[in-house]
Amino acid sequence: MTLANRPALSVVAPCYNEQDVLPEFLRRIGTVLDGVGGASEIVLVDDGSHDRTWEVLTEAAARDPRVVAVRLMRNHGHQLALTAGLTVCRGERILIIDADLQDPPELLPDMMVLMDQGADVVYGQRRQREGEGLFKRATAAAFYRLIGRMTDVEIPLDAGDFRLITRRVLDLLTAMPERHRFVRGMVAWIGGKQVPLPYDRKARVAGESKYPLSKMVRFAADAITAFSVVPLMASMTIGWVMAAVGFAFFVYSIIGWAFGHTLPGWTSLMAAVGVLGGMQFLMLGIIGAYLGRLYDQSKGRPLFMIRDIVGGPK
Repeated sequence: MTLANRPALSVVAPCYNEQDVLPEFLRRIGTVLDGVGGASEIVLVDDGSHDRTWEVLTEAAARDPRVVAVRLMRNHGHQLALTAGLTVCRGERILIIDADLQDPPELLPDMMVLMDQGADVVYGQRRQREGEGLFKRATAAAFYRLIGRMTDVEIPLDAGDFRLITRRVLDLLTAMPERHRFVRGMVAWIGGKQVPLPYDRKARVAGESKYPLSKMVRFAADAITAFSVVPLMASMTIGWVMAAVGFAFFVYSIIGWAFGHTLPGWTSLMAAVGVLGGMQFLMLGIIGAYLGRLYDQSKGRPLFMIRDIVGGPK
């Protein structure tokens, strides 16, 4: 595609069962784009929804030529659905945002100003998180600080995928072949001038969160294994510690035998076996997590499969 045919701005949003919030999202993002001016597009990716999300998207594409509706063959998860939208979009600048309106699209003009001043990435940094319980806020804060300590890449604290990036950053991002993707970490790894924009995150306008505890745990595992080998190094450290504990038990047993002391039998033995066995299985699980991701990556399968694309340039 030539630069002359490329829109100045693309908005990319993955959608999963978002029929209730999409009309308001389209209204607000359309108003923002009208204010910004210039050629733009709105790329919305239906990630295998079970409600009327696809019907809402196709109706929007028929009404507004800026809307590009992408339907995946099945549910791939948020990060791969986002990757699909980033692959399809054509803009010189790309706003990544979720369709639930927790991240306000009205911040786009401020992001554009910071990018005009030379930023390669302008990311939203959350000051407050409305509509989320204490457990969600606490675990999110702990996750960002844990991943910051475990990796050499400086991943911004309290920042999600809500960000404005340049085409150059996007080209580098889409060239990365990782299947288990942690997009905000991958963008941070690219480097360049990355500028925060503090804001207060709102509660969802409608619908329910698509990130229950199980998905949060899997997402955290993907992030840690994608950007850190600390768990593997920790397994070696714990192995040395357990070996030292085992050796101490051995010395204790020899000394007790030499002095004729009656040693506690079954209880101490079972405790030692339980601790050592538990740690061995834990370390094997960590190694297995890394090996499993290497196995998935080695298959070379497509990251996502697109079923339909509706709207966009004719």
